[in-house]
Order: sequence, then structure tokens, then C-alpha cells
Amino acid sequence: MRGSIVGIEDGLINAKHDSWHGILLELIDNLYASFIVGPLVVAYWRGTWNLMADYIYPSDYPTSLMISLVLGLVGHFMAHIFQNSLRRYLNADRHRLLFYFGSRLYTEIYGTICVNSWRGGWEMINLYTTHDVLYVVLITLGCVLLLALLKGLRNVTGSPFVVVNDSRREYFDVPTYFKISGSKEPALYVLDCLFSVLVIGSLVVFVWRGLWVLLDLKLFPEDRGLSAWSSVFIGYGVTGVTFSLQPLMRWACDRLDGIWRVVVADLFLFFSFIGTINVWRGVWALLDHYFLPDNRLMSDWITHSVSLLLLILLNCSNSVLVRGVYIDAEEPAGQCVVFPVYYVRLFFQKERNKKQRRLLEALGRVEYNNVTSVLLDKKPLKAEQNHQINRNREAVPLTIVDNPKTNGEHNTHENLP
Repeated sequence: MRGSIVGIEDGLINAKHDSWHGILLELIDNLYASFIVGPLVVAYWRGTWNLMADYIYPSDYPTSLMISLVLGLVGHFMAHIFQNSLRRYLNADRHRLLFYFGSRLYTEIYGTICVNSWRGGWEMINLYTTHDVLYVVLITLGCVLLLALLKGLRNVTGSPFVVVNDSRREYFDVPTYFKISGSKEPALYVLDCLFSVLVIGSLVVFVWRGLWVLLDLKLFPEDRGLSAWSSVFIGYGVTGVTFSLQPLMRWACDRLDGIWRVVVADLFLFFSFIGTINVWRGVWALLDHYFLPDNRLMSDWITHSVSLLLLILLNCSNSVLVRGVYIDAEEPAGQCVVFPVYYVRLFFQKERNKKQRRLLEALGRVEYNNVTSVLLDKKPLKAEQNHQINRNREAVPLTIVDNPKTNGEHNTHENLP
């Protein structure tokens, strides 16, 4: 889920991890991602998933799934193809209001597309395959191995380990596996999009579905409420351990190169995925079990609409999108195991950048006044006394560069969906 995008507009975060201030901000971001963004994203997906079942041929289940799958695949492909056009016509620098409303409409439409693609593929696997434990384990492990060989295992990552801020510059970006340019090689770009959606995307769905089904089969299957609470505790327990291990894993990957760095990063990411899948399954099942169980349609509409609205107001609605393909350990050194959950740190970074710009502007005005004063107060040269000169000549100001770049910890693909 857009695992390498941090959604930072004014430079990447360069926090000092050994300072108490940096550690505190990182902890707040981790808690925010785990207990606010994560549950809201799950609630949105749960409500949207169930609404698709309610309104897309509810009387004909196979047809409903086929329509969802086609809508999802075609929608993903269109999002890849038209991302440059969307970026050009919904430009925040030229039409701020048009960008804001158009981009949020894009999130709602593309979010529905993402849910449909997963619902169609997931439920068709359930419909036409067995739930035998050995079969599910073998298929899931096979898909995990294929993703690892393709260096695409990081694409199983999702909330609460990803927070995608609604960045103006990266809002519509959908990276592909081979990173081919659509303007230079359109035919190859189409093939790249198809591979990204049909191969990488399908493998990710198989992995998610496999581990979810295993939990359904083995984690208190006779008691749905207990099973849901167990997933929540397991999920948040693994999530807490994963976030705590980040400094150690960053240190290890700093000292590894080549295939070993990829292997260590993949093992760590898969461990985080165990926490992710349990959080999603637990929150989803708790909503099914406790939130308006006697009025399922109302429950679905509330979780869909309220969750999306809150995420829009929090400026991280793009976290609901499952889009783009990212390569394992493509960031340098230990940055490949740092989860993009920047929110509070992003706020402080923007405030720091504003102070820097104001300081540079103030220094620029002082320098400008000094230069002007020197030019106006200097005595005229002897040659100037013999000629009529313009007494109101302009002083040449000093050019001030007011766009400092902050060296950050992440290399973005981009964007991040």
C-alpha cells in the first residue's frame, strides 16, 4: 500500500532519532497510525465491501463478483493511464478549489475501485477453491515466495504501518513495477501497467486472503467475538513490537548489502504484515459483531461515509487506496525498514520550514537595505561631477535563495496511490 510514500511536500523529515524530542514525535506518529488512521481505513473498507455486496447483483453472487473484479481491474488500469492527465488538469497551484474537490472525489471513486478489485478476486478464490488448511498454507507460501523473488513483498504492507498524507504533488501518482515512462514508451508502459495490476496485485490478494482464512479456521472459530478480540490483541501486540524493533532493524540494514539486506528487510516486513492482517481482521469482525448488527445496511453506510469524511478532514484520505507497486529495499541502507507514518513530524517540519523562510526573507531585507544605503550614501566620483546623472538610480538587491532543501531519510518513488 504505497509503502514508500511519505506524502511530504516541503522536504523530507530529518529527525534525530537519538533525541528525546524526535523519539516522542515518532511515538506519537506510531500511536496515531495505529489507533486512528488504521481503524478508520479498516472501517472504510468494511463498509464499502459490504455495500458492494448489497447493491451489485445481490441475488446472483458469481455475477456480482465478476462485475466487481472487472470494475476493479479496469479502474486500476485507468488510474495508471490517466495519472499524468489528472496531475495536469487538477493542479493545486492553478486551481486550488478545483484540486481539493476533484482530488477528494478521485479518492472516493478510486477507493471504491480498490475495494471492488479485492472483493471480486478474494471472494472468487473463496467460491472456487477449498478451505483445506494444507492447501491454503501451500498457496499462500507460494505467493509469498513469488513476491519475494520479484522483490515485491513490501506491497503487502498496509495500515497501521502506512499513513499517506494528501500531498498535492503526489496525490495522483500510481507507480508501476518497471517504472517505464508512458510518454516515451507507451506500448511498454501499458504492459507494465498490466503486469503491475494483474500479477503483483493478484499475488498480494492471495497472500492477504490466505492468512486471513487461516486465522478464521484456527483462531477460536466457534466464537466470533472471541476470535475478533484475539486478532485485535495479537495485531496490536505485533504492531507495537514491530515499531519498537525499527531502530535495531535500521541499524542492521545499514550494515548489510545486496541480497542479505533484502532478505532481512523482507522478513521484518512480513512480520509486520502479521500484525497488519490481525488488526484488519479484528477491527472488521468487531464492527460486524457489535456495530448495529440488526441494521447491517445502516452500519455499512456509516462506516463507509463517516470514516472517509474523518480521513479527509485529517488530510490522510489517500491511506484508503491500494495502488502502485514498490520494490523491496529500494531505499538506501536502513531506510528500507522505516515505515512511512509521518503526520505530527510532518507538521513540525512544515513549521520549521516556514520559520526558515521567514528568517531568510528577513535577512534578505536587511541585506537589501544595507546595499541600498551604501549606494545612496557614497560620494560621487570625479567623472560623475562632469555629467548629468540620474540621482534616483536603482540599487541592485542581493538575490536570496528562499527554498532550502532538507536532506531526509527517505527516497520517495515518487509518488506514494
